[in-house]
Amino acid sequence: MHSVIFKGVLVTTALASATTGYAQDGSDNSDGIGEIVVTAQKRAENIQDVPIAISAVGSEFLESRGITSIDGLGTVSPNVKIERAPSSKTITQIAIRGSVTINPAITWEPAVGLYLDGVYIAKAQGSIFDVADLERVEILRGPQGTLYGRNALAGAINLISKKPSGEAGGSLELTYGSYDYRKIKGAIDLPQMGIFSAKVSGQYVKRDGLVDVVPNPVAGVLSALPNVVNQTDTIDSGSFMVQLRAELSDAITADYTYDYNKQKQRPPFAQLLRVNRNGDPRDIFDPGSPSFAFGGAFFPLHQYASPDRQKVASIDGAVYERSRAYGHALTLTADLGGATLKSITAYRDLAWADGLDLDGSPTPVAFTQRITDYHAFSQELQLAGTAFTDRLNYVLGAFYFKEKAETLGPQVFFGGGADFQSDYGSHTKALAVYAQLDYDLTDALKLSLGGRYTNEKKDIRRFLRVNFDAANGIFAPLVVANIPYGGVPDAKFNNFSPAATLSYAASEDINLYARFARGFKSGGFNGETNDFGAPTATCPSGALELCDPYDPEKVDSYELGIKTRLADGRLIFNVAAFRDDHKDIQLSIFRATGAASSIVRNAASARIQGLEFEAIAKPVDSLTINGSLALLDADYNRYIDAGVDVSDNRAFPHTPKVSASLGVDWAVAEGDWGKFNLYGDINHVSSYFTFPYPLRTPTPSDQNAFNTKSKGRTIINLRAALSEFNLGGVKTEIAAFVRNLTKEDDPSNFIDFGPGFGGLTLGYFPDPRTWGVSVGVRF
Repeated sequence: MHSVIFKGVLVTTALASATTGYAQDGSDNSDGIGEIVVTAQKRAENIQDVPIAISAVGSEFLESRGITSIDGLGTVSPNVKIERAPSSKTITQIAIRGSVTINPAITWEPAVGLYLDGVYIAKAQGSIFDVADLERVEILRGPQGTLYGRNALAGAINLISKKPSGEAGGSLELTYGSYDYRKIKGAIDLPQMGIFSAKVSGQYVKRDGLVDVVPNPVAGVLSALPNVVNQTDTIDSGSFMVQLRAELSDAITADYTYDYNKQKQRPPFAQLLRVNRNGDPRDIFDPGSPSFAFGGAFFPLHQYASPDRQKVASIDGAVYERSRAYGHALTLTADLGGATLKSITAYRDLAWADGLDLDGSPTPVAFTQRITDYHAFSQELQLAGTAFTDRLNYVLGAFYFKEKAETLGPQVFFGGGADFQSDYGSHTKALAVYAQLDYDLTDALKLSLGGRYTNEKKDIRRFLRVNFDAANGIFAPLVVANIPYGGVPDAKFNNFSPAATLSYAASEDINLYARFARGFKSGGFNGETNDFGAPTATCPSGALELCDPYDPEKVDSYELGIKTRLADGRLIFNVAAFRDDHKDIQLSIFRATGAASSIVRNAASARIQGLEFEAIAKPVDSLTINGSLALLDADYNRYIDAGVDVSDNRAFPHTPKVSASLGVDWAVAEGDWGKFNLYGDINHVSSYFTFPYPLRTPTPSDQNAFNTKSKGRTIINLRAALSEFNLGGVKTEIAAFVRNLTKEDDPSNFIDFGPGFGGLTLGYFPDPRTWGVSVGVRF
């Protein structure tokens, strides 16, 4: 048991540990699961009374699965899929109900709102970071535009840290595992001193690489590289959080948080899966095939292609991935009697960079870098309370957001034969006001109405310089574009996102709801664009994609749900059915022409529908079984490409038709000596496409969707723990775990360069089977 404060109310919580495991109250309810408390709608509520599709996991569940960052949450909730972006360990691709942003460029907006203690984390870059001491995580599925804003088109994820308790205590955990995995994690809670309480938490993780780099077999190509890079797909990550709480009066509390994350590691290996040009088994970089050369140098690749996971490789670039992020947040909470006023002021700063060998071979065909500097300021005001003899609950709010993002992109191809400097940056200002009213029409029937109005403005800069090998008769350098801020008109967007929900408590244990909500993902500029033409009257810069920004993406979502608590509280069973109508879907199409970049199209409208089942069962006091099943069906209504509707010939990315999970927490034995528990999780994802490419193409080297289709996977994780035994006067836990027990070994993500690069396709694999042991103490 542990304690947590919800809106000033002290609640003792435990965990019904489950794949959909929840934080609960501490009522003496050994015969049932207990009440599940969340704050997803800006106030403390029983999750079974919240008329939206929501999953929550508490601290014990997170600790038992070793989850400290967002990339471990992909199996927690149905129809939620979280992948690491290709060639990255710090960028997420989060898909909820088939909505996802593939391109992680800093000028793009994600489809899912990510929050840390109420502070908006706006970009995919750097979004995989560690929080050592999480209280709980809440995952809201479906559009959350009213309370969470412009980029919660698909849903929202709340990461909520444990706050200072004012009582002396702490924890320390040491872990060792395969590939020389080492982790130290700890937290110290200081006793209250006057009006102040403080807490410090953090962790450090280091692991050897999953792929060994061996000497380069290609004569004269960076022969000294192995002395610099002898492994890739390593981990070297540290983080800490400092929290200070001041009880300024009986009614006013101030919470200040500083969080810091730093990662300096090698990215996942970009494994070459295939190279094929128009059916020719040789590739265009092979001197025996149709010639393709720069400065007389040829680059044979096909001999390095393999569909099977490689444990040993040779590369030709000093690959790296670095991320440093920190944030300041000040939350002021005032109890006004019948209402609570909250102010959240935050600043976040990110310095992020990577260098990638994007040909999966020891030949210098493609080496790219991205060097990003980003910072954001946000201010939010919330007023939540009740009125009319507690029949009306309301949340009123205003939100201001300002960000600046810059990316430098040096790129070198064909041993220096083609050299690009591809830079871009953007500024964003957004202002929103929102309201949600929940009115009890009767004791059983409740109507919720909400809406959010957003106004925002964006600008862009773009610089592209090209250097070609003069031996090929092309003179360098050539500045293709140098568009400063203000060089094209600002993009301006206004949006109103309404929501309406009718919920009915059929009994104390059965709740039904019907919900409509609109979601909005901001439009903007494609900073990566290579589409430059002659100046025109409507586009003086000639930057066609910058003069015509892509539009916001919108979704109208319809949802029916039932939430039940059965068998005297020993079974929770929830079902949600939804249909989402998407308009102006923002599609990122990767084109390996010139500098590596994507084009952006509002080409499609679509219908996505599905069913979601969640359950927690406690048949006996010592056993908790939980699971989920999600069914997803996605189809384009319209997809216009070059003026033609190709909706029957395009794949829908990151939409597995079936995903399921099953978890077991078994308290095997308990006594004065402590506790022995076993934990097991099985998580399945069916096959899915990763890009919106054609399903049928004229030639094998074209970007065919099946070239980058994942077969799906079933991952089994196990853990055994001996806990709460006394060692030297402190409570101690010893645990052993194994992850990916059955060695799932098919790629989970891809990059397809297309015919411009001879059909070169890269694959990225999930982590292999790993094991570990940990020792932890609490004091």
